[in-house]
Amino acid sequence: MDKVVGSAAEAVADVGDGSRLAVGGFGLCGIPSVLIEALLESGASDLEAVSNNCGVDDWGLGRLLMAKRLRRMVSSYVGENKEFARQYLSGELEVELTPQGTLAERMRAGGSGIAAFFTATGGGTQVAEGGLPWRYDEAGNVAVSSPAKETRRFPDHEGVVREYVLEEAIVADFGLVRAWKGDRHGNLVYRDSARNFNPLAAMCGRVTIAEVEVLVEPGELDPNYVHTPGVFVQRVVALSAEQAADKRIEKRTTRGAPRPVDPPNAPDSEGGL
Repeated sequence: MDKVVGSAAEAVADVGDGSRLAVGGFGLCGIPSVLIEALLESGASDLEAVSNNCGVDDWGLGRLLMAKRLRRMVSSYVGENKEFARQYLSGELEVELTPQGTLAERMRAGGSGIAAFFTATGGGTQVAEGGLPWRYDEAGNVAVSSPAKETRRFPDHEGVVREYVLEEAIVADFGLVRAWKGDRHGNLVYRDSARNFNPLAAMCGRVTIAEVEVLVEPGELDPNYVHTPGVFVQRVVALSAEQAADKRIEKRTTRGAPRPVDPPNAPDSEGGL
């Protein structure tokens, strides 16, 4: 089945107001920026996004955030987006902060047909006990807080009985991902650290849309190196060379060239050894 669609705009045309999106990427690495831009232009609003983070103020999911298109975020890290913090603290955005490993497993469970699972992460904290602020009001008071979760005690791998927290799976209306290579059947390969939340977002979306930097024909991908099988993907968007090359750096850190190191037994400044 050929799953390639003509454009990103066509691929996201049925993403309606109030949809829940699972979005791949980590920081600005491996984010489906072309699909996000098409979604921005489509006008869809009141969206809930499930993603490790919300991009930065002017790129990634931050584009939707700046346009006030996001109603709710389920994330594990949001520290690089000032507008995100402003909207959250002023009561304009609901935020469900989730431990990163728990978020990943909730998405994987959603794609695997597992309704919920127990994890030790968060036991004995507000993650389990409830009370984490999800939404503030305009006066800075907590308007919506996280509910208490079911807990049970199990022995861990060393036999020590610990508290475990029941976490529910995440299933999204749409999954948006970016792959290095993909074929017309929707089989995807991610490159290096772009293989972060993308496989999980692809799994847990009822309809998954993949933008691919390099589109190949069926049979050209080695099955041993396929990260997301085509069964999880419904639509493929082939990027232009310009779109594929447009990758932002979240933080650029540089330093001067290191001082040359003298080789062993080099003569000193006096000419001796």
